[in-house]
Amino acid sequence: MRILVIEDDARAASYLVRGLNESGHVADTVDDGRSGLDMALEGIYDALIVDRKLPGMDGLALVQALRRQGLRTPVLMLSALDSTAQRVEGLRAGCDDYLAKPYAFVEVLARLEALQRGRDPVAGLSRTLRVGSLQLDCASRTATREGQVIVLQQRESLILEKLMRHCDEVVTRGMLLESAWDYDFDPIDNVIDKHIYRLRRKLDAGFSHSLIQTVPGVGYRLVRDDEDRLDP
Repeated sequence: MRILVIEDDARAASYLVRGLNESGHVADTVDDGRSGLDMALEGIYDALIVDRKLPGMDGLALVQALRRQGLRTPVLMLSALDSTAQRVEGLRAGCDDYLAKPYAFVEVLARLEALQRGRDPVAGLSRTLRVGSLQLDCASRTATREGQVIVLQQRESLILEKLMRHCDEVVTRGMLLESAWDYDFDPIDNVIDKHIYRLRRKLDAGFSHSLIQTVPGVGYRLVRDDEDRLDP
């Protein structure tokens, strides 16, 4: 998942971002409500973690603004305010879940995974994707093709996840960048092409055809391995 952390406490934000990155996700962070609203409205995030008390625009107002704009991205709100009335207020503002501070990171992660399951039930409890004979366990970053185990690096796994979720569709290089790199990343020339090259070598080793097709000038498309073949 790509997750935006909107938190003005630098220590708390760093703790969350580090934990999310180590768990195989891509995390961006911003420390004020108005900037957080602008970034969230870009529509590139799978989930938002929002502190309730933020400078510029508080968390409740931010979530209400998102919902008025029609953005349905799941929101986990974090707050030291934990009375029943305050939790209800957060949920009614449009939050999908509400977690009191102090919290353990493992609970933040579990709640994010639950929100994602609710949004994408096909992924299931194990967050496993399947396209033809290709299977990807998003948690362990391990793929299999016709039973052959393929160990992936973090960014390779995130790129493959994006391609599998959009199987048979053209996925642009920009979409792949958004799925696997954080907001501040300054892309170098051909960074996506280089990762696709390495991913193909792993996926296609021992097979006569490639699962990832190049769409010249646009991006890439992952096809099922029972379809008519095209040169990559």
